[in-house]
Amino acid sequence: MNILVTGGAGFIGSNFITYLLRRRKDVQIVNLDKLTYAGNLENLQEVYDHPNHTFVQGDICDQTLVDTLFKNHRINGVIHFAAESHVDQSIKQPTVFIQTNILGTLTVLESARKHWLNKNGSYKEGYQDARFHHISTDEVFGTLGDEGYFTEMTSYAPNSPYSASKASSDMLVRSYFHTYGLNVITTNCSNNYGPRQHNEKLIPTIIRNALALEPIPIYGNGKNIRDWLFVTDHCRAIEKVFFEGKFGETYLIGGHYEKSNINVAEIICKILDKLKPLAKNNKEIKSYRELIQYVNDRPGHDYRYAIDDTKIRNECNWKNKYSFEEGINETIRYYLNKQIKVITNEK
Repeated sequence: MNILVTGGAGFIGSNFITYLLRRRKDVQIVNLDKLTYAGNLENLQEVYDHPNHTFVQGDICDQTLVDTLFKNHRINGVIHFAAESHVDQSIKQPTVFIQTNILGTLTVLESARKHWLNKNGSYKEGYQDARFHHISTDEVFGTLGDEGYFTEMTSYAPNSPYSASKASSDMLVRSYFHTYGLNVITTNCSNNYGPRQHNEKLIPTIIRNALALEPIPIYGNGKNIRDWLFVTDHCRAIEKVFFEGKFGETYLIGGHYEKSNINVAEIICKILDKLKPLAKNNKEIKSYRELIQYVNDRPGHDYRYAIDDTKIRNECNWKNKYSFEEGINETIRYYLNKQIKVITNEK
């Protein structure tokens, strides 16, 4: 199968490509990434020269480029990760999110439609099993109270320009199934964490600031709750849905580890106290926890996300393997090793 992976130099995309190339020898991956702030070729070191991996630097909004890739590589599968995803940045620069997340998704959908279909619902020879997998977020559903879970039937209620742009892209993908008969699948996942995540996100920020002995910023009262999904479990779920999911359907993917932001910070600090203890003669602080600092809350900050992923468990026989303890320890060790490499290179 010839798969176009968009945003494959980013956090989840690079983890997925690495995972899939280990798992399957029958796939050829064309990796399209613009290499903006969140994309990094270092994330692809393990697979960059793999015979089944081709990297192309480019913009998903470039219709001519995307059409050319579909034609030259006979693309019959798409896994669409590429998106602007940082909520804070969406508040500052919403136009960029509309451009990439909505118009970029439209561009890739149009290429798929033109190259796979003769007409609505009629596939060209050799493309009958072509499929388009759209990667989305649980943030499109808005916020929950202390109880309840998002399901595939939950109404959309996005509360930030980021989540609104992702909700719009989800609707576009849905429309291409119902209007044109395009084989599409959408997955909405909970908060990912793990190796290669961009520094702007919560967990890398906590780790980075702690190691630099700088204040660890926590929004508001720190009681906002997220369901944490280790990135490798997400990759496993994407593979399952892409190859086994039902066209036209949506699947929610959860981690089943709900934790408040302050709880996550305290857990990380406790692990760092063991893995990289502070010098005994440090007169400033005795624990990394002392670096935690509450800051003004983010506008429109959702209180709680939580997912009921019964559907993917039943229909695709998937369930998460990593406990939060296992995942966060692996994540912290990754950033510790990365820090050591940076210091070594500087010297």
